[in-house]
Amino acid sequence: MKRLVVLGGGESGTGTAILGKQKGYAVFLSDKGKIKTKYKKVLEHIGIDWEEEKHTEAKILNADLVVKSPGIPDSVPLVVELNTKGIPVISEIEFASKYTNATIIAITGSNGKTTTTMMVEHILKQAGLNVGMAGNIGESYAKMVAENDFDFYVLEISSFQLDGIVKFRPHIAILTNITPDHLDRYEYQFENYIASKFKIAQNQTNDDYLIYDADDEVIVDWLEKHPVQSKLLPFSIRRELDEGASIKNKKIEITTQNKTIQMTIDVLALEGKHNLKNTMAAATAAKLVGIRKKTIRDSIAKFQGVPHRLEKVLKIGHVQYINDSKATNVNATFFALDSMSAPTVWIVGGVDKGNDYKQLMPLVREKVKAIICLGLDNEKIFDVFGNVVDLMVETYAMDEALKVAYKIAERGDTVLLSPACASLDLFENYEDRGNQFKEAIKKL
Repeated sequence: MKRLVVLGGGESGTGTAILGKQKGYAVFLSDKGKIKTKYKKVLEHIGIDWEEEKHTEAKILNADLVVKSPGIPDSVPLVVELNTKGIPVISEIEFASKYTNATIIAITGSNGKTTTTMMVEHILKQAGLNVGMAGNIGESYAKMVAENDFDFYVLEISSFQLDGIVKFRPHIAILTNITPDHLDRYEYQFENYIASKFKIAQNQTNDDYLIYDADDEVIVDWLEKHPVQSKLLPFSIRRELDEGASIKNKKIEITTQNKTIQMTIDVLALEGKHNLKNTMAAATAAKLVGIRKKTIRDSIAKFQGVPHRLEKVLKIGHVQYINDSKATNVNATFFALDSMSAPTVWIVGGVDKGNDYKQLMPLVREKVKAIICLGLDNEKIFDVFGNVVDLMVETYAMDEALKVAYKIAERGDTVLLSPACASLDLFENYEDRGNQFKEAIKKL
């Protein structure tokens, strides 16, 4: 019996253990941190040997195969030693894909991938297709493969997950955009991060499709220097395209496989240029799998978006409070500030991932009346914006930040939580940060 070692006992690791056990592996799961009670119960129920708060090398270095959590960098000594010994170390995405013949639609990008993933799944479900959504969102992909027999998988995939693929091949890949993010994980080399994102297409053939943002110079430049085998379907809001998706006569026009559909922009439920692009990408994917244009149109009109992404929470005293906690990098916050039409009190800060805030400067000058820093280390934000806005305040808890915002904001203003940073200095994750924001608003 082959020995499978799973590193990490969260959603991804537990799902891998379930699938590994089902496929006849002797499974051992090891987590250097604490494993949540709900995952321990699953592991014990199915009879998986596990450990927490340590990695016992004697139980790991004899593996035939290792599947590691996306959160574990390749540079940690244990992974380096596994690689040195020639023991394959792969991602859950790679492992689970071996055990399904479903059509895979995979979405990656620095921003917009969650919205696009949820929109694709929504359209496919509305069309009555047998579809599962997993990856970097919702349930583990491996667990889904173990417990279901879907015809389609819509997968949101992070660069960390792509780093561990070998043969993973989506039939349709979507690359929403590439902007500097997670550079701390990629030796502060943007090229390394770009290369990681493009792994989504590395195993595709000319029977497969890559849908990408033709307005993104980083993507276009990379494709010119590193051609891929897949059929290219660009989308653009800046210029008209003969194939792919673009704006023609104030309508979205999508042309694939010599067939064209159109829809008016005012049918979109979501606001903002970034959501126009997300819609183009999702609708193009839906068209490729043969969904009728009326179903695509109707589904997009009903799609309500993603929690923690430009989520209007409440109006208090004619001040709108918006939760954009999912904006964990500068580019996401750029889209958020760009969509603001009222004077904005901006709550920003957290774990900096090598951010360059200068691209936000024109928007901050135009739209931001005050900045509230929320993080353990706000020095960089003060250095960049200290001379740009009249009022900057440093806070270390969400309740405190909202009390300050409440005092500063005037009738007609917007209070925007769009941190441009990871959340792990003060919160469990971006969801926890967004939920605390919503709870703090209720207490005002």
